[in-house]
Amino acid sequence: MADAMVLKAQQFINSTYDKGAKLGISRLVEDGETGWTVMFALTRALQYELGIAGLSDNFGPGTLSTLQSKYPRIGASGVPANIIRIVQAGLYCKGYDGGGEIDGKYNDRVRDAVIKLKKDMGVDFAYPGGDVVPKVFKGLLNMDPYITVNNGSAQIRAVQQWMNGEFVHRRDFYIISCDGHHSRTVAQAMLYAVQYTIGMADGVANGVFGPGTQAGLKEHTLSVGSSGTWVQLFTAGMLLNQRSVSFGGTFTAAHAEAVRSFQSFVKLPVTGKGDFSTWASLLVSYGDQNRKGAACDGVTRITPDRAKALKAEGITYVGRYLTNPIPGGGKVPEKEIQPGELQTIAEQGLRCFPIYQTFGRGADDFSYPLGRAAGQAAINAALDHGFKSGTRIFFAVDFDAYDYEVTDNILPHFKGIQDAMRDDGNRYGVGVYGPRNVCTRVSDAGHASASFVSDMSSGFSGNFGYPLPENWAYDQIVTKTVGSGSGSINIDVNIASGRDTGQGSFNKPRGVLADTSLDPGLVQAMMTDVGKYMESIGFPNDGGVRKWQHWKCFTTTVVDYDSDITLYAYRYKMRKALIQTSAYWEMRHVDAVDESADLAVITAYEMSGTFKDTSTGICQIFGITATRAWNHAVSKGYVTGSAKAINDDTLYSMWRKCRDDDQFALSIVPLIHLWNADGAPGSGSDETTLRPMRLDYTENEVYEVLRRYQGTNDEAKAHAKKRLALYQVMEKYNAIARNP
Repeated sequence: MADAMVLKAQQFINSTYDKGAKLGISRLVEDGETGWTVMFALTRALQYELGIAGLSDNFGPGTLSTLQSKYPRIGASGVPANIIRIVQAGLYCKGYDGGGEIDGKYNDRVRDAVIKLKKDMGVDFAYPGGDVVPKVFKGLLNMDPYITVNNGSAQIRAVQQWMNGEFVHRRDFYIISCDGHHSRTVAQAMLYAVQYTIGMADGVANGVFGPGTQAGLKEHTLSVGSSGTWVQLFTAGMLLNQRSVSFGGTFTAAHAEAVRSFQSFVKLPVTGKGDFSTWASLLVSYGDQNRKGAACDGVTRITPDRAKALKAEGITYVGRYLTNPIPGGGKVPEKEIQPGELQTIAEQGLRCFPIYQTFGRGADDFSYPLGRAAGQAAINAALDHGFKSGTRIFFAVDFDAYDYEVTDNILPHFKGIQDAMRDDGNRYGVGVYGPRNVCTRVSDAGHASASFVSDMSSGFSGNFGYPLPENWAYDQIVTKTVGSGSGSINIDVNIASGRDTGQGSFNKPRGVLADTSLDPGLVQAMMTDVGKYMESIGFPNDGGVRKWQHWKCFTTTVVDYDSDITLYAYRYKMRKALIQTSAYWEMRHVDAVDESADLAVITAYEMSGTFKDTSTGICQIFGITATRAWNHAVSKGYVTGSAKAINDDTLYSMWRKCRDDDQFALSIVPLIHLWNADGAPGSGSDETTLRPMRLDYTENEVYEVLRRYQGTNDEAKAHAKKRLALYQVMEKYNAIARNP
């Protein structure tokens, strides 16, 4: 909402600093809305007035020290008017009274507002009076609130104000928000506060949970009757971890009971005391890394000797990966569950919980279509390995997702996973692996029933300042090597809550078999599932603006020519789903524009003998693409026949056959896939060469084949992500047919 005084602050910047040019920024939009853009501009304006070279958005140590040396106290006299104007503008942007105008006068209203600001910050006793001191100025020129917002906790605000007042005179402690919410900044401040209380000097205290901090905490176990600053810090830590305690300086019986509840929740020895392990769990996501965990996960095959080493370490539950997206396994060839491994796990008395991860290293790897693809791919892989119904699969989010990325990418992705599971009959459950915030939000949205928390990544913004999710099943805390000799294995140690216990027995794995004809009894279910998926991404079953309805496309590209597609798949050692997906997808996209383009090609050739290529037919194939794919297949011995000349007549002939003969067009689709897998020679697209076509292509290789069918541009990449999910649905039913 526009604010008249914020508008004046924006006008002050624009008029005083040559529309931002003197500050190295663009002219501010004069809309009366506060935000970081305005605060950054005010920070640069202060630096400008202080004579600092190299202006920046950051109110850092250089700005602070220069301000301290020139104007340690900003009040009614002795300060340039523009600096006072910056104070006034900052007050208005924070919601305080700046004196009625932005006139450079430090009147009583400004003084009273500064007094109120200091009180809200909790530093009114540390910095008495109505003058602005450097650290208060720094706190003024940011977006941190100093009153509760968005249902903030009054007790957490009291903690924030207490820390500000108690430690603001220390060199590296800056005023934190007092909004009643835990955050990364508050968690960092807590570590500094602990280090200062231990007795660390400025420059030694660094906000890191290192050996010195840990040693100091081990000397300060708290119990009923303890009192002082240590109790204040401990109860602050409890509150920040959403434990219902009173903030204060005496450790009471009520505190001990709350501690027992927390210790039970995080699976620590239940003592009711503020011991080191409890301190650690309150202060950093990974907690006490010397704890023994009953679970682990890793990228190394479990052999009998390794299983014995794990059991000797007290481990029962082993997390292993359903797939490996890297062709040939790359540097981690045993990441995917290996043949016979699950049997070994069962025989050795261990249990396995499956993890599904492709890359998942950035927000672009997450979307609703990719979630659908991930869900169905995980189902297919779990069945391949022999996981029984009722198994929970943990889907990985292995990066530091910001909260907006969780909203925009992660939640739709897990909705896609959930929908894929639903359409499969919910034979498998859904878990989420990732930082605390990701796990909590995905679970709160109803998309996952348990969390596998990546707490080793303590610096992740999604871990720092967030409590352990209520539904946590596994808590990843440290990497270590256990065992020796043939039993040596590197693992990530996980604390287990008991909410998930993996599986201790397994079905016989499905082998890597060639595809067979579709089971007629599956056709209707397959058509329904394909239709559901296409509707979910905006393709109505009635065809909408497209030429063909869903049933027609499915019947033509999957059912009518199933015997041909089965033969092609067998002959070329590829999955039927690759052919079905490309053909169905393209037929679903045919519209009036495509038909007009076809007529233009025909007219041009008939009138002048000139061939002007375009994609055509149910499989939307260019004449040049069909010809190059055919010639490549001849050269490689994939087909018998002669290579075709590249001229208008030949290209037009191939184009017409792709347009007019559905069976011929379908026969060209696998040849295009083979050509693309070999790098699409002659296309000029500079594609890399994939492994020779094979039945066990990884998901990354499948994606590449599907993407290359359409091209190299951004649309081809975006569509390939959607087609990958369609492929997994097709593959689901082909797999059932070949594994009756």
